[in-house]
Order: sequence, then C-alpha cells, then structure tokens
Amino acid sequence: MSDDDGWIGADDIAALDRRAREILGENDRGGYTVPTAGLYPFQWNWDSAFAALGFATFDLPRAWTELETLLGGRWPNGMVPHIVFHRPDEGYFPGPDVWGTNRTPPTSGITQPPVAASAVRELLARDGPAGESRAAALYRPLLDWHRWFMRWRLEDGVLCITHPWESGRDNAPDWDAAMASVDGSAIAPYTRRDTGHVDPSMRPTEADYDRYVALVEFGREHAWDETVIRAEGPLRVADPTMTFVLLRAHRDLAAVGRVLGEDTAEIDSWIRTLEAGVPTLWNETTAAFDARDVRTGELAGSLSNASFLAWWGGVDEPRLLATLDRVLAATPHAVPSHPPWSARFDRTRYWRGPVWAVMNRLIATGLAEHGHRAQARAIRRSTRELIREHGFAEYFDPVDGTPAGGDAFTWTAAVWLEWASPTASSGERDSEPAREGR
Repeated sequence: MSDDDGWIGADDIAALDRRAREILGENDRGGYTVPTAGLYPFQWNWDSAFAALGFATFDLPRAWTELETLLGGRWPNGMVPHIVFHRPDEGYFPGPDVWGTNRTPPTSGITQPPVAASAVRELLARDGPAGESRAAALYRPLLDWHRWFMRWRLEDGVLCITHPWESGRDNAPDWDAAMASVDGSAIAPYTRRDTGHVDPSMRPTEADYDRYVALVEFGREHAWDETVIRAEGPLRVADPTMTFVLLRAHRDLAAVGRVLGEDTAEIDSWIRTLEAGVPTLWNETTAAFDARDVRTGELAGSLSNASFLAWWGGVDEPRLLATLDRVLAATPHAVPSHPPWSARFDRTRYWRGPVWAVMNRLIATGLAEHGHRAQARAIRRSTRELIREHGFAEYFDPVDGTPAGGDAFTWTAAVWLEWASPTASSGERDSEPAREGR
C-alpha cells in the first residue's frame, strides 16, 4: 500500500475489490463478458481485453478464455471485429442484420483499438511458463490482426479509422470536421436503443447517429470490401488512439513472440514504421498529438485524452508533458477526454469531456514507465477517488465526478482490480522506472 492510500480504509478497499469481482461475474456470459447489462449486451473488442486483465487478478484461466473467445470471432482476413453478437438481443442497435457481415457468429464490420496483445503479455507475465501454451495459441491470430491493420489502416505511417466507433471514442471532437461531410440524410429509418438505457444528454446526438448509420450502410452495401472502403469510404481519419495502442501492441506482441521463440522481425519493422509516422500527428497549435483527416490533410484541432496515450505507445514527447499538466490542472478529476476551455467541451456527453478509467490506466502506466511518476500517481489517485466515491460507472463528469453512462461497468471494475485499487500489483508501476522491452 503506497503512502497516499491512508484516506481509504481497509474495509472500504476490501468492499470495492469484492464489488468489482462481482461485476465481472454479473457481466460474464460464459466465455465472454458484456460491458454492462442492457446498454451493451454483446462482446466488445477492447472491453474484453480489459475484462481479461480484471479476471487475471483472481481467475487466470477465465482471463485467457476471454481473449480466446474474442479472437474466435476474427475474420479470414485477420480482422477482429469490434462486436461479436454471440446471442440475439433486441435491446441494441445496430444489430447483426444492419451490419450484414454474413459471419458466424455474427459480427460488426469494423474493428477497435487492439489492446488484446498487451493483455496477452500481462497474462503471460502473471501465469509464467504455465501460460505459454495458451499464449502460443493466440499469437498467430494476433499477428494476423496486426498485419491486417498495417495493410488496410496504415496511411503515412499512422493508423486510420473508417468509422468513429473503430476508435472507441465515438463522438470525440476529433471527428467533427471529417464527419460533417458524411451524408446521413438517406439512411433507412431506425430506432435508437441506447437512449432507452441512458440519459440522452450523456450520449451522441441524433445527427451523430445518423452519420454513424450511414457509414455502416456504406460498408454493408460494399460487402465490407476493404479495397473499396479505403478508396471510396466517406471517412478516413488518422487516429492517435489506434496509432499509439497498436504501437504498444506491436511491442507487446514482439515480447510475447520472443518468449515463445518466434521470429519477430516483421513486427519490429512495423514498430519502426509507426515510430517514423507519429510526428505527422503533432499539432503545434495545441502542443499535442491530434487526429488528421486523410482525405483533406487537415488536423482536427482537438486536444483529447488520446494524445496522452503517446507514453503508452512508447513515445516520450517532452513538449506533451506541459500540455498534460495544463489539462490536469483544469478539472478536479483527471483525465478529461476533452479540455474544459474548449467550446466543444461537454462534461457528461460521452467522449466530449468525461473521464474514462480505462484511458487513465493506459495514460498513467505509460507515464510511469517513462519516469513521469508524479503525473502517473496523480491520475491513479484521481481514478481511485472517482470509483470510491461514485462507483463503477462507464465514465465520470470531470468537474464534480457524477457517474455517467452505464452502471456496473466491466472495464471500470477490471481497471480497479488490476490497477486503481491499493491492492493492485500493476499499480506499483506508478513508482517504478520503465520496464525492459516497453
């Protein structure tokens, strides 16, 4: 227990640990977890990677199963989709019929940030030689997925999204300009389900959703042909989240490969490619990494928490630290997904201001590994305070901490167990230097 944990009693810590484990159990659907009941009734890609990390703190076999089930939904071309529809559920839109991917089990037609390889490395570190056979079974599927990214999503050395949902940051201001050119006026009639579960003020707007559906319809109409999507798709934006998460995932997959005796030369070349491309995302005006519209070449001018994933990706940009310090000073709770001085800031609307525990975990871990331990500790403490005071919400108001979005959320519970809780061994990295190989 670190020096700043005295404000949480041992009984409170035990109760929070217990409740977090209960949430993972409640959201377990037998081999995979849903993010939360009702709002998200299927298996989501990067949510499952965090779920695996949570399970790993008390049930390593179940943690491995989570990732095995996720990768079991991969496509022949290597892509791991952002949703796997294991069971029918009318409570979510758009469902399998709207995506029209003709897969078994049904899936969406896009992907999400590839946290899975990083989770595999963490599980292998916990499990040791006993986990090598399970890691080996996942290595090739992960390699194929990473190869798919480098073939179909690489532009000027960085990773692109073709739908805001791919980024995991659906309505972030990063996409505003690029999405404005997406025509949502001719889509088929639909009924949103998300606003039946959550206050509409906490969700993307109707105009956002029309454009989201238009992008899905484009993909379906072209049978999810990546050649067509690359050449003609309405949206193609270079994304800091995808770029830094994949850069880290490459490093972690290579580390796993070395343990397994694999030749990692191809992965090493991918790492060099992304490292060379990262400077193209730097925005001198915001002093941060920014999204860039590939079609127009224009930077988004959006300072988001995704910029601070640079350290997670292994990029230690000195100029970015001052920007982070400014953001940390701007709200009582860290790290807001968009800063409060922006006209586009909305403190409870999804990715336009709220704090996300999973992003905090990645940001703080990267900071600690690069020796920026004061900022790492501040972010971990803030995350701990939010969860202790407001529960395991999907996200939180950065001004007053109000819980927002879904409740009893899998990845928030997982992040508590494996990083934010005073009992979490991974949180010890906040006071340690970078580990070899990161």
